[in-house]
Amino acid sequence: MMAVTAKAFQLWRSRIAPQDTVSDVCRVAGIKRSTLAQQLVRGKVSVLTIVSIARGYSLPPVEALAVFEGFGDVPAGVRPPTDDELVSQVSHVDILRLLVARSEDKEYTGSDLQLNLAPFPHRNSVRAWIEAIDPGDLRQQLAESTGVARQNLSAQLTAGRLAPEIAVQAARIAGVSLTSGLVVTGLLTPEEGGWPQDGRARALCALPDLDLVLLARDRLDVLGKQIRRAELEDGKDRAMWENLG
Repeated sequence: MMAVTAKAFQLWRSRIAPQDTVSDVCRVAGIKRSTLAQQLVRGKVSVLTIVSIARGYSLPPVEALAVFEGFGDVPAGVRPPTDDELVSQVSHVDILRLLVARSEDKEYTGSDLQLNLAPFPHRNSVRAWIEAIDPGDLRQQLAESTGVARQNLSAQLTAGRLAPEIAVQAARIAGVSLTSGLVVTGLLTPEEGGWPQDGRARALCALPDLDLVLLARDRLDVLGKQIRRAELEDGKDRAMWENLG
């Protein structure tokens, strides 16, 4: 995960809590003192630590991040998420639930309030978001603009994560809200990132039947590949232990 320099962090800390010690800051933020101490010794403080401290001092995390290099334009780049982004954060289970309900012609299927969508990020949130905002060459542009190899990007997506600076850069390239990637990776809450509370349900319910079926197909395809990969890895592990044993 991206980090900010210890020097920049200490300057920011002295501004928001001039009278507080490092121990005081950790207590307010609910983080271990040893965790912050280790980061300071290494000279890099994680973005998650910044967000935790901002919350502890009742500061908007987006505004707090803007103090640091690489995040200065984020507050001005906050806008409502697109419908494609919203739908990308609905789990395959909820998509299938709506599909089944529509096939049974239940009266409540058009009601946002009755859907009770599962919280997100879900298992495939990051990859689904990237695919939802991809203009066609997003991975290539990301690799070129961040200096991160495409293999590394693929590894992050497979693992369901994305470094904050890459998430923000992806949003810049795609022309979407600069907080979206920070929301789908779980760094920011939907509220902190400017995502409407009922937005996902509204966007999902607005999908025509055909689009909903195609969406379900695509999500199940991804799920099938993940299960297949897990079974192959499990088989390799068993074979290794058998050879050792």
